[in-house]
Amino acid sequence: MGAKGKFRSPASVIIFTIITCAIYGLIWMYNFAKELKIYLEKEDLNPGLDLFLSIICVPYIIYWSYKYGKVIYEAQQKAGISPADDNSILYLILTILGLFIVNMAIMQSSANKIWTKS
Repeated sequence: MGAKGKFRSPASVIIFTIITCAIYGLIWMYNFAKELKIYLEKEDLNPGLDLFLSIICVPYIIYWSYKYGKVIYEAQQKAGISPADDNSILYLILTILGLFIVNMAIMQSSANKIWTKS
């Protein structure tokens, strides 16, 4: 089984992202994706490339939200969380509505449950 990720407060993810004018959000995206990659032992995930594409092509964040919604679902299943929640469509819609920061909090909350359960 892969290593657990870092437990972070969803509120602090939002606050630090706002305070740093989204710089923390980019760091969070990379670390969040890297932790899930390690936990799931998935070599096909590339957090660095995902971050790069999100920076140079902002609409990629919409895809990123959906993609990592599916990854979170897979991680929940691996952790034995029942029922696992596939919120990928919710993340997609929130990002389209410009509420990616809300996604960050929800995704971190889901990850915290995975790290606690594992």
